[in-house]
Amino acid sequence: MTTHSATLREQIEEMIAVGELKPGQHLDETELATRFGVSRTPIRETLIQLSSMGLVVIRPRRGAIVAELGPQQLVEMFEVMSELEATCGRLAARRMTPAEQQALLAAHQACQQALEAQEPDAYYYKNEVFHEAIYAGSHNQFLIEQTRALYRRLRPYRRLQLRVRNRLTNSYSEHDGVVKAILDGDGELAAQLLREHVMIQGQRFSDLMASLPQLAA
Repeated sequence: MTTHSATLREQIEEMIAVGELKPGQHLDETELATRFGVSRTPIRETLIQLSSMGLVVIRPRRGAIVAELGPQQLVEMFEVMSELEATCGRLAARRMTPAEQQALLAAHQACQQALEAQEPDAYYYKNEVFHEAIYAGSHNQFLIEQTRALYRRLRPYRRLQLRVRNRLTNSYSEHDGVVKAILDGDGELAAQLLREHVMIQGQRFSDLMASLPQLAA
């Protein structure tokens, strides 16, 4: 993959993550080509890549749309996501190097600053770095790839979740417990806390469902 097409993919992926391109929205190749100053060929290739990641659905003779997730699909994906994160946490507690532990602490600190500034979007990006530090600490490449792929698929929804009332504060305090468990080498506790941190059920599911129209608005 050329650097240019990777950049293009990242830019369109980001537009989907932040809700600039909304679930169900038709993706016009000509419009995107004009927007990015490229021909339609790299746009088409990028949409195929995004479709293999599950972010875009290509329909025969009707073009591409941004993928939509129904409530049932969302619950199932978050259920798997929470187990993948739990496994990363369990392994990270056993395998993280001192340098990786420092990177985790630095990411945790950055989340605290974004929380204090009450900036959900800044927190969202710092939160990604925090979770990525845990994945890296698992030292299991296959697990890292699978977890990242699902994380990317759920990005728009994870981002939306952080806008729900009090979620930033709760998210940060949950991170705090995870960091302590990992630094203490307590894999089981780290796994349990990450599972609860990522899982959406009960009130959190209702809150996410209530805020979904914001994503599509």
